[in-house]
Amino acid sequence: MTDQVTRINVGASAGHDAYDVLVGRQLLGELGSLIGTKAQRVAVIHPEALASTGEALRDDLAAQGYEAVAIQVPNAEEAKTVEVAAYCWKALGQSGFTRTDVIVGVGGGATTDLAGFVAATWLRGVRWIAVPTTVLAMVDAAVGGKTGINTAEGKNLVGSFHPPAGVLCDLAALDSLPVNDYVSGLAEIIKAGFITDPVILDLIEEDPQAARTPAGPHTAELIVRSIQVKADVVSSDLKEAGLREILNYGHTLAHAIEKNERYKWRHGAAVSVGMVFAAELGRLAGRLDDATADRHKAVLASVGLPLTYRGDQWPKLLETMKLDKKSRGDLLRFIVLDGLGKPTVLEGPDPAVLFAAFGEVAA
Repeated sequence: MTDQVTRINVGASAGHDAYDVLVGRQLLGELGSLIGTKAQRVAVIHPEALASTGEALRDDLAAQGYEAVAIQVPNAEEAKTVEVAAYCWKALGQSGFTRTDVIVGVGGGATTDLAGFVAATWLRGVRWIAVPTTVLAMVDAAVGGKTGINTAEGKNLVGSFHPPAGVLCDLAALDSLPVNDYVSGLAEIIKAGFITDPVILDLIEEDPQAARTPAGPHTAELIVRSIQVKADVVSSDLKEAGLREILNYGHTLAHAIEKNERYKWRHGAAVSVGMVFAAELGRLAGRLDDATADRHKAVLASVGLPLTYRGDQWPKLLETMKLDKKSRGDLLRFIVLDGLGKPTVLEGPDPAVLFAAFGEVAA
């Protein structure tokens, strides 16, 4: 795939309009047309690490005639708190933000989660545009309309379904991404391969080293395929009533690990361990064949993602998983595979089976 612009449509659902995800290079020229003529003010929410990007965007929008403000927030998960959201609300109030104005969230997944949540809650919902700058944000956080913040009790427990008006995935942003952050994002891409699109796995296995860098030959295709998987799922199930649950493959344990590490672990690293656990759970439940279960470890390890977590933490992880938003009452639910590309729900597995599956990742 060359650097042409690929347009992926996320269909209208649950009273929300359809929108496009654009993948390519030099896409910021598209921002004005997405913001539209009704908006007078634009707020650019950006992390501290992207201060120069945020200011440049604000200047560019001001030159186009908008009243543009830049709102700087903390980096990564530290932005996803009610205090930071309140700071953003205050900035919007002070700049006279109305229902026709637009928020632009530029940064990683935590920033777009926060920007979307602020947009969902200001005046009960204003339009927003996601400009994700990491692999993880492009293939996961910026698509699908899930917005949210964290609380002391867990990740993303407060939030809203509020899809963006558009998403601009400018691949040039990935060129300067640190390798660990880039590789972390590959976990969500690999997840999409296991649950729906095995071609993704073939492309990575063809040259794992090339997959670890944005300069690799398949970068655009891997990102487009992953976004397409998510777009197809959320178009038919925005509010996670059924099919959308498959996107949580590997995430039940991953979110527990993240909380246990006070969000110091990268999301993709936790998802990688979570997928190895889910694969073993599927195998032990008699759902998944050995070859596909083993392939998880091989593919994840080949790009340098972790496969293990501290074995002594199981009691804490189990307690956290019971609070997971996929749980129903006291019933733990996991997404497992019936085979490659065949995700399904496993409800209330035997505690002994859970513990045995954790043995596969326990270090």
